[in-house]
Amino acid sequence: MPEPPPHRLTFPKESRLLKSSDFDAVFAARQSVADQTLVLYGLANADGRPRLGLVVSRKVGNAVARNRWKRTLREAFRQSQHELPPLNYVCLPRAGQTPTTQALQASLRRLAAKVARKARPNPS
Repeated sequence: MPEPPPHRLTFPKESRLLKSSDFDAVFAARQSVADQTLVLYGLANADGRPRLGLVVSRKVGNAVARNRWKRTLREAFRQSQHELPPLNYVCLPRAGQTPTTQALQASLRRLAAKVARKARPNPS
């Protein structure tokens, strides 16, 4: 009998940024990192779980392309959420071809680690 996975790979409402005030707080913190495919903003939260918000502009493409980006980003986050630091993330894709889910997972993990280091308060 196969063993159950150690974590459930769901994407419930509690794992999403839904209110504009949440997005505004993340943007106001001005903690961002980027690579060739994504710009990731982060802000520490008290929930103890990573939360994701997406901002996909029309520069990325038409509605079909934007929805593909959103689906792929949500899937990449869903599969790697248990490896990410507990921050509120806002993800902005850069214009270009939609990468694979695996490539986005790697990018998301790498950028999340960088933004987590920036978002931590410095001990004085």
